[in-house]
Amino acid sequence: MKAPKKQYNTFAEFYPYYLSEHSDVRCRVLHYIGSSLVIIALGYCLVMQQYWGLLLCPLIGYGFAWVGHFFFEHNRPATFTYPVYSFVGDWVMLFQFFTGRLPQEHFKAPK
Repeated sequence: MKAPKKQYNTFAEFYPYYLSEHSDVRCRVLHYIGSSLVIIALGYCLVMQQYWGLLLCPLIGYGFAWVGHFFFEHNRPATFTYPVYSFVGDWVMLFQFFTGRLPQEHFKAPK
């Protein structure tokens, strides 16, 4: 029987776990690509008033992220267990990457 998942009471408690689930740089890069494409698609859909295209945003963002988890991290995306914290984590991680403030101490050393 599996042990119950830890319950996080705050995003601050959750975020170190979230980062540890993204140790493989290839997984993180796929997250950055997917999230960046979501921003571009969102902007395009709103400016061009092509609102149906907004339906593609979750497919784009999660599609890239899940490839990273299934093929490189070999773990289950946190979205399945912690959907809200995981969604916020995606954007915080992207922001920290672009600003050079991504904490490295939660990542495993490369093989």
